[in-house]
Order: sequence, then C-alpha cells, then structure tokens
Amino acid sequence: MDKKSSMVMVMARVGLGLIFLASGLGKLAGWSGTVGYAASKGVPEIVLACAVALELLGAASLLAGWKTRWGVAALLIFLVPVTALFHGPWTAHGAEVQLQVIQLLKNLSIAGGLLAVAATGPGAFSMDARRAAGEQVS
Repeated sequence: MDKKSSMVMVMARVGLGLIFLASGLGKLAGWSGTVGYAASKGVPEIVLACAVALELLGAASLLAGWKTRWGVAALLIFLVPVTALFHGPWTAHGAEVQLQVIQLLKNLSIAGGLLAVAATGPGAFSMDARRAAGEQVS
C-alpha cells in the first residue's frame, strides 16, 4: 500500500472510529437515561454494558489500528443488533419512519466502511503494521 493509500486508511479508521467512540462515551455520560431507553426496548442493563464495551473497545482498536480486524468484528457485532432493534423503520410510526430509515441506511453505510477496512487492513500507519514489520525484521 502506498503512502497516499495508507493516509486514506488512517482517515477512514478515524472517521469510523470516532462515531463509535463519541456514541459510547455519550452512553456512559448519560448512563441512567441510556439504561432507561434500552430497557424500553427490552435490553437488560448487563447486555447494554456489554454492548457499550464492544463499542468502545472496537472504536479504540480501529483508531489505533491495533488488532484492527478484531475491532471491526466487535463493532459489527455491536452494530447489527443495535440497528435491527433500535433503528428498524418497521417498528416506527408516522414521521418517525423516515428518521429510522435514515438511521438504518447510516448504519448500513458504516457497516460497509467497516467491511472495507476488514478487507484491506488498517494500512501502513497502524500498530498492526508496526507489529508486522517488527516480526519480519526478527
């Protein structure tokens, strides 16, 4: 991967990682409200805590480019059920349907970006690449 492509991968990882980091930190900052909203959808607090852990750990992995494919997997494991449970337009009514369609499509787009990172790898400017380069030198 050339330097330009590697820099693009950094920007892709940062763009994807930041949305999960901000979202996860927001959930922690407003934990009682988050728990209440999740409970209204039938999600117990322990499951919510595990989901937020996946979200934050996956974001950190993606941002650092460390165990990147594992981080992508964690984020997809988080994203798929969250999208189905919280952003399904099939559960909305009235004007809310259009908002949930947008959220659904946004999450599908994010999943596509995550899959692209998984397919191409994190790029040269990542902890994974540094580790691989160190292994080749030894």
